[in-house]
Amino acid sequence: MTDGQTSQTPKRIIPALGSIYDSFSCYSYPLIRFTCGILLVPHGYRKLFQGGIPNTAKGMAAMGLEPATFFAWYIGSLEFFGGIMLAIGLLTRPVAALVVGFMAVAAFHVHWANGFYWINKGYEVPLFWGLVTLAILIRGGGNLSLDKRIGKEL
Repeated sequence: MTDGQTSQTPKRIIPALGSIYDSFSCYSYPLIRFTCGILLVPHGYRKLFQGGIPNTAKGMAAMGLEPATFFAWYIGSLEFFGGIMLAIGLLTRPVAALVVGFMAVAAFHVHWANGFYWINKGYEVPLFWGLVTLAILIRGGGNLSLDKRIGKEL
């Protein structure tokens, strides 16, 4: 370092928790990736297996997103199967890239006009999930993923 700077690790506010932080820090990223994926699954399940495709397609058509039925099936499949794949870390980067695109459309085309707050159907939540999946796209599956296990990191 220059100008008298040293590279010291910051001191912990609660030093007694240091061993817990050190023991579990390797699980923090997989927890984020798993949570991001698994929270997409119920949305896709509802569309694919509980009759949500017609309503989703109707809403997409009303917003000018055509071919609406194709996109409804695509999004339902991405949420369900892609969510599972993100959760287990399989083809993590390609799936994350697809989710980033989906969330960008959701945030900026579907919800933007409603303002920021999700309680008003705003773009807050899709923007957040888009940024989380962007981070996953950049980082990849990580050490605790099927991508790592099979030796294929795209």
